[in-house]
Amino acid sequence: MVKRFFLSSSKLPHYISICCAIFILISCDCNNQSDSNLVFRYNEHKNIGSLDPAFSKDNADIWATNQLFNGLVQMDDSLNVIPCIAKNWTVTDSATTYTFNLRNDVYFHKHELFGKDSTRTVTAQDFEYSLNRLQDKQVASPGSWVLNKVVNFKAVNDTVFQIQLKQPFPAFLGLLTMKYCSVVPKEIVAHYGSDFRSNPIGTGPFKFKRWEENIKLVFRKNNLYFEKDTNGNQLPYLEAVAITFLPDKQSEFLQFAQGNIDYVSGLDASYKDEILTSKGELRDQYKTDVDIIRGPYLNTEYLAFYLDSEVSEIQSKLLRQAVNYGFDRHKMMTYLRNGIGIPANGGFIPKGLPGYNEQTGYSYQPEKAKQLIDDFKAETGITQPSITITTTSNYLSFCEYIQRELQKVGLQVNVDVIPAATLKDAKANGKLDMFRASWVADYPDAENYLSLYYSKNFAPNGPNYTHFKNELFDTWYEQAFTETNTKTREALYTKMDSLIMQDAPVVVMFYDEVVRFTRKNVNGLGINPINLLELKKVRKTTLQ
Repeated sequence: MVKRFFLSSSKLPHYISICCAIFILISCDCNNQSDSNLVFRYNEHKNIGSLDPAFSKDNADIWATNQLFNGLVQMDDSLNVIPCIAKNWTVTDSATTYTFNLRNDVYFHKHELFGKDSTRTVTAQDFEYSLNRLQDKQVASPGSWVLNKVVNFKAVNDTVFQIQLKQPFPAFLGLLTMKYCSVVPKEIVAHYGSDFRSNPIGTGPFKFKRWEENIKLVFRKNNLYFEKDTNGNQLPYLEAVAITFLPDKQSEFLQFAQGNIDYVSGLDASYKDEILTSKGELRDQYKTDVDIIRGPYLNTEYLAFYLDSEVSEIQSKLLRQAVNYGFDRHKMMTYLRNGIGIPANGGFIPKGLPGYNEQTGYSYQPEKAKQLIDDFKAETGITQPSITITTTSNYLSFCEYIQRELQKVGLQVNVDVIPAATLKDAKANGKLDMFRASWVADYPDAENYLSLYYSKNFAPNGPNYTHFKNELFDTWYEQAFTETNTKTREALYTKMDSLIMQDAPVVVMFYDEVVRFTRKNVNGLGINPINLLELKKVRKTTLQ
């Protein structure tokens, strides 16, 4: 039975009271606004851990800090690296030296510690301080790895900043677009110390106003922001951003349906059938008030085998390939995701990244799966082969679907459900023979995905959770770092991806899609493959 969104009458008063409370909270912080259409409202169900960009490792944190901070460069919706505080740059010395020329009209948000003018201009010395802080072991930023390939960086003068790499790395500019690399003011960080997390001062289109943790967070327009639109109008258009923290996705959707928030991200099982048809289209009752935006997401959802397992079925390439052939990915996406997501008939590199090849992976071939299982039985003498998939409750339906399909071709499948934190620890320490996982790109280059199969990245010291090892793969992977020709590097990526899929250390289920639901009066939100929330170009209009 499908769980419908609307609740029983006994629970409805509870949700109505939540709606009223949230509406009042938002209104209280924006009561100086003559027009509520200047306030963008969204809910963050995962909470926010820190507003310090050095700790922006989760989407919830990244979305918030993206409104408050800027870096040298930024990424547009097509994943092109474009100027930000750096107006231009050059790459010299065989692609190891990056020289950035900074704008001279970028100001930090106002704060009394800046003295008479309550603000000051950003200089190259601020970037030198910010990147040094990122590397500081006492700060313990989870983003320190971004600078692993950097040998030196320095402020040449107030407006020129230089970074030197140990070796060429074509994806480096993409790394610099991450919020970890945002510029922060030394005097403010020194004053607040660890409390900078809740007293952020940046350069972004919005400035920090108020934060009651787990209740509400408010940003206001930065009137000194340096970016303009194509017509020369100053950004942002909005006057404020109001964020609430309802932990329940179902409650969040109710707020959206009632018009109390402007935006919902993602497709949750609690409301997917309420808002979408099985073909992924808006249901009639929402078409007049809601828009849906969807596009490729650099997120690969998969099942992984731990290749150092002592279980014969896990060690066997025959069995691993049988699992890959044994279920219909298209049917799975239709029935379990309402058509949202791309069935993964390619490799581990998701659709949308250079190096992706739809011929690399596996199609649905049940007879071939049966034959591979029979071959395994003959080879090992095991008459009833079985595997256990460990997952979290959020993905139980996918694993149960695969379980039913594989049992039809002669493979016994057990499904074990454990908490997300337990699964994360167990997979990192080689305690699970087979488990569900996903990989969201940290930066838009296929190397980010292929790093999961480099033998020097074995977990727990790296992201190679399968303990896949292949000398030819390692050779190609290392060669890709020094290859400056884009097409040659992409060809290497495709070859590596193909080699992985042949050995089948993983079962790629689907490539996710970014799905955004907005009210009809929200314009300019856009969409991008890294699911970054960009609000500086958003407008709200009055509904007729």
